[in-house]
Amino acid sequence: MTTNPHYFIAIPLQAPLKEYLSYWQDRLKTHLAYKQWPHYEDLHITLKFLGAVDDSKIQQLRRKLKIIEHTQTFSIEVGGLGTFGNPEKPRVLWAGVDKTALLTSLQQKVEDLASNLGFSKETRVYRPHITLAKKWAGGSSTIFLEDMKKQFSHVQTMAVEEVVLYQIHPRRSVKYEVVANFRLCKKRKKTYS
Repeated sequence: MTTNPHYFIAIPLQAPLKEYLSYWQDRLKTHLAYKQWPHYEDLHITLKFLGAVDDSKIQQLRRKLKIIEHTQTFSIEVGGLGTFGNPEKPRVLWAGVDKTALLTSLQQKVEDLASNLGFSKETRVYRPHITLAKKWAGGSSTIFLEDMKKQFSHVQTMAVEEVVLYQIHPRRSVKYEVVANFRLCKKRKKTYS
């Protein structure tokens, strides 16, 4: 029996930011015991995890997500380190993402579109982040992590210009394949006559 592929909807990162965060990962790897360090090409900001989905439903979702293209581009701040889970053995290490009103609005649009197609609604509060590592491998990290948070506190501005539907390929090195891109609309400059 074949199972349907898993998908998610996310904001991709531009190449310079991916490279910058990959540099963070390389430095952090030497000090923190995580089993998984995502490939820098897979770094993203999740808007909605969908799970296993059949092809007909993915096609419906692709058509519905076209409405996202009417959303204007905007900028967010990215940077700083944080964790999810027990501070002694944090299950996820992440780079922070500023939860602006525009980002929250975009995430809510995606959530509503998916929900209207029968995807289960997320019950947890949206906490935007970029996963740098996951699955803690052992030992206590509290003191060292606090030191790392001070060292990796630089923040960069990132333009949000598109939303992507990704398919997950768990056995590949670069695990996430772009299935569809949805370009946000550029702000129109005012013209005076």
